[in-house]
Amino acid sequence: MKKLVVAALMSVAFLGASAQQKIGYVNYEELITAMPEYKTAMTELQDFQASLEKQGQDLNDETQSKIDQFSKDSATYSASMKEIKRDELMKLIQRAQSYQSEAKSKLEAEYQKKIAPIEKKAQETIKAYAVKNKYTYILQSNSILYGSDEGDLSNELRKELGIKDAPATPAPATKKP
Repeated sequence: MKKLVVAALMSVAFLGASAQQKIGYVNYEELITAMPEYKTAMTELQDFQASLEKQGQDLNDETQSKIDQFSKDSATYSASMKEIKRDELMKLIQRAQSYQSEAKSKLEAEYQKKIAPIEKKAQETIKAYAVKNKYTYILQSNSILYGSDEGDLSNELRKELGIKDAPATPAPATKKP
């Protein structure tokens, strides 16, 4: 009997606690892309990408120039000189080909380096807002099948992050038939 009373009290306490849960949602991707730091990072990444592309183009131009020079002058080379020049060309061609994957890796690493602190700031702001306003959960709006408009915290979190401009894209519809 005593165990039954304890179990009943625990279930009432659990139900009471769960009834008081506060849940909100936010368009996390839109929040990140609206941050001034994100816009600055994307400009820097575009400049970095342009620099990598320029280096790649210079390497391709050098390769093509040496191929053209070899084609033009190969008739005057001895057999051993042709072999040396051909080996140099092959190494240069391989270097030009491997540069593309290296550049892609460098760009991805730079992206992570620039975006990670921005995401961390957004996550810390969301967490601080949730604690301050007694939210039990804050979800991403793209995974909500239904939610009332008062659950959308995007505008409040934009204010917390100091974002003054209006959302670039409208928030996705959360009410579905």
